[in-house]
Amino acid sequence: MIQIKNVTITHKKDLRVLLEGVSFTLGDQDRAVLIGEEGNGKSTLLAWIHDPHLIEDYAIAEGERILNGGTTGYLPQELPDTVKSLTAYEYFSASPAFLDASAGELSDMARSLGFEESFYYEDRTLRMLSGGERIRVELARLLLEKPSVLLLDEPSNDLDLASLDCLEDVIRSFPGSVLFISHDEVLIRDCANMIIHIEQIRKKTKSRVSVVHADYDTYLQQRGLAIEKQTQEAKADQRAKKERDERYRRIREKVARAQNTISRQDPYHAALLKKKMHTVKSLGERFAKQDEDMTQMPDTEDAIYFSLNGRAMPASKIVFSIDLTELHAGNDPKAPVLARNIHLEMRGPEKTVLIGANGCGKSTLLRAIRKELEGRTDLSVQYMPQNYEDLLPMDKTPVDYLCKDGSREEQSRIRTFLGALKYTADEMDHEIRELSGGQKAKIFLLKMSLSDADLLLLDEPTRNFSPLSGPVIRQMLSAFPGAILAISHDRLFLTEVADRILMLTEDGLVPIEGDEISTF
Repeated sequence: MIQIKNVTITHKKDLRVLLEGVSFTLGDQDRAVLIGEEGNGKSTLLAWIHDPHLIEDYAIAEGERILNGGTTGYLPQELPDTVKSLTAYEYFSASPAFLDASAGELSDMARSLGFEESFYYEDRTLRMLSGGERIRVELARLLLEKPSVLLLDEPSNDLDLASLDCLEDVIRSFPGSVLFISHDEVLIRDCANMIIHIEQIRKKTKSRVSVVHADYDTYLQQRGLAIEKQTQEAKADQRAKKERDERYRRIREKVARAQNTISRQDPYHAALLKKKMHTVKSLGERFAKQDEDMTQMPDTEDAIYFSLNGRAMPASKIVFSIDLTELHAGNDPKAPVLARNIHLEMRGPEKTVLIGANGCGKSTLLRAIRKELEGRTDLSVQYMPQNYEDLLPMDKTPVDYLCKDGSREEQSRIRTFLGALKYTADEMDHEIRELSGGQKAKIFLLKMSLSDADLLLLDEPTRNFSPLSGPVIRQMLSAFPGAILAISHDRLFLTEVADRILMLTEDGLVPIEGDEISTF
């Protein structure tokens, strides 16, 4: 069991309260998911629960974490660069639990997470592994250490479809408590039995946390009904207030007119009217106090609303046609061959999605296609990498990065767009390195929209958006008038956005039908 009591976390730079008075208890069979929009403090809370020192550089925390003699195993969103430079064996052997494990335990762990036992002893650095491979390596080390509480920050990011099934098994079968952050709606529905919803309301000036012991669909239904009930009660109170205020206005005006017309020679009635006006004013003060208890309209943190601009493309137009005899790791001709005989042609406003096992070369292929298209003057291409740091200047602010000429008018326009994407004024002036993954992803979306692109190359585009924003992002990409080539293992993205699904194998690209997805 783990207890969190009255935790308040404040951002050091702008003194914004990320979380206020958060309390909850996790039992051994609780599978709790932290949900909420980007930048609401979910990752900060998870890191603090594991080790308060992890957030000291950027946040101040007050409150209690009571582990009751237990231990936590923490999977961060991103490994430090110093760790990425380790080989797989160096990473595992730094854990006493790995050195003490039997051959049978290591074999079982490797098999449960979908990789060969020899993987433990490889001399490839973690930096050379795909994002999904790194997550499975981290999970294996955590599970070998046998913590009593698993803290997982976006564990489904970059996992292939088969590995997602393994992850779900890990979460469901873990003997202790699990607290995880995820934007994968299918994973949340399949695994979570407790919802911790972090919201920033009143224009992101106040934090609100809802803790509900229920599955995700039940929570959404209960939340929707509660919002609808409060909305109807607020409307009824407003109607009653309007009618009451109108009656009060007529009474006050009637008494005021009588006071204005009463003869000065009639002091008796003037005194009566003065007393009556005093009573009317007292009634108004009582009404004002009653109004403080009126049902207010629900204050919720809504998902972002954003349309993705682009140039419409004729259905018959060939966007590009690529032929690769061999695809090498890292696009290095001296590196191992990942796949052969790749042919890919895209036409019109087609939405094509690439799937395949972790490490098969999907991101490498997307980068190769991007490089191939660099010289095209007839095609405007925008690229969103899996690792945002590959393209984003970490020391710039979002406004500086997105402004082309730096004029006051342009800065004002960019700030308006960022505001529509739920950025606060302070966040617009933060260095990009200080932003959450979802906030960085929004920078790419805005850049794409401002560019009037014909073609979007997207590597896991939905991986950092909240489950409440996920449907909006999928609809937005589905409605994009140009072409999209994306890598995704988001199961809802595959069913709602993809016109065509291709699996990358050693022998090239293989078409996959929608009903075959569940077999991978």
